[in-house]
Amino acid sequence: MSTEQNVTINDTEYALSSLNEEARSQLQMLKITDEEIKRLQAQMAIAQTARQAYGKALQTQLPSPTELAIKSDSHKLN
Repeated sequence: MSTEQNVTINDTEYALSSLNEEARSQLQMLKITDEEIKRLQAQMAIAQTARQAYGKALQTQLPSPTELAIKSDSHKLN
């Protein structure tokens, strides 16, 4: 009992064995490219999460509007 592997391209199903070597090679490159896109998307999600964390950490280090107003007023008095 043989299990024929199929692939669907543009809503048409093809038996892998019916594809020529170049078509199978291109299909393999598409799969590799899709995997790389997923890997890069995961890295982007990590970077975006880190960026948000850095932004929140920065916010905690910035003076509040009240502190800025007091500083500004104290400079005007000097």
